Parts: sequence; structure tokens; C-alpha cells
Amino acid sequence: MNVEHASVPCLLEDWYGADYVDKLDELKFKQDERAVVANAGAWALGRKIDELVLARMALSDNALALADSGLTKAKILEAFGRLNTADVPDDGSRFAAVGARQWNELLDISEFKSADYAGDRYPWLKGTESRVWLGITWLFHSGLPLSGGARTCFVWHKSAVGLAEGQDIKCFIDWVPEKAAHLVDHMLSAGACLIDTSGVVAVPCKDDSPAA
Repeated sequence: MNVEHASVPCLLEDWYGADYVDKLDELKFKQDERAVVANAGAWALGRKIDELVLARMALSDNALALADSGLTKAKILEAFGRLNTADVPDDGSRFAAVGARQWNELLDISEFKSADYAGDRYPWLKGTESRVWLGITWLFHSGLPLSGGARTCFVWHKSAVGLAEGQDIKCFIDWVPEKAAHLVDHMLSAGACLIDTSGVVAVPCKDDSPAA
């Protein structure tokens, strides 16, 4: 078939998140301070992974025009149509990430908030504010790019963006005599890459005021 294909380079970056837990401070608290710091570090590097992926998706030139409006049904259908026009698979692996204000705007769309149209799919999203509509799993994310009063939301297929991990998130707890404290250290070596720009649609939305 002579299918055309090429490798996509993905540069790995190293990230660390560390904090000391003073030995005598631990005596003053009932909770496990090392566990608290370990949990915070894991969340921090998890957000770093989100940041890496979002930064690559922002490089896509497949973007809707910046209209003076928020997230509307018309914008959603245009993004949906772009994926279909580009023959992006409608196989349950389409996702969308929107900001807080855009999520509230979605809730004003009857088809989105109605169980007759929307539903759940992934077990790992149970208990989160997410749902499936138009074959797209919609997610809320507070870290989407914001520039000039416009929030950039994304609709994408998971195969259009790649994440490479030389080292997934690991946590090490070591005693440091010089500090009389435990060092709770997290580390990550990862990078993201944009594989197929036609599989990522950027949706700029007016976002110059707090979510209602």
C-alpha cells in the first residue's frame, strides 16, 4: 500500500520535585508529614506532564477563528466536523479539555447536560466531572493556555499526541543527617510531541471574567 510514515522526535526533559520533612517537626503533628509531601510531589509532577502535553497541542495550526464569544455549540460542532473531515477515527479515543468558565457554558447546552445524550465511559474517570458527548470524552482542566482574555481549549484524538517517558514519576525518601530531616524527592524524565496536527483542534474561547 506504500503507506507514508515517519518517526517523530521527542526530547526528554528531567524534572525534580523535592522537599525536606524536619524530624522534630514530625513530632508535632499527628498526620504523616512524609506522606503529605510525597502526595504533593506526585501531583506536582503529574501537572508537569499535563503542561508538557498541552504545550505541544498548542503548536497545532488547526485552530478555530477567535470569535468574541465563549464555548458555544457552534464551535463544538465545527471542531467535531474538522475531525470528521480529516478522517480522524471516531473510535472512543477522542477527548476535549476545557477551562472552568467553558465547563459552565457546556452545562448550558441541553444535549451536554442531559443523560439522554451524554454518558460515562472510562472507569478511571469515575467520580470526576467528566462525561461523553458526541463520542468525545469532555474533561475540565485548570491549566489551559490563557492569553489576551482568550482561553484555548482542545479537542483531540489520543493518537495525535505522544508522551515519552524515560522515567515515570518515582518517589524516594532518604534521611539527610546534615539537615536532620528526610528528603522526599520526586523525579520524572519525559517529553511530549505533536504527531498529527489534523488530530488536534484548538478552540479559542473568550475568558476574561471568572466563571459564573
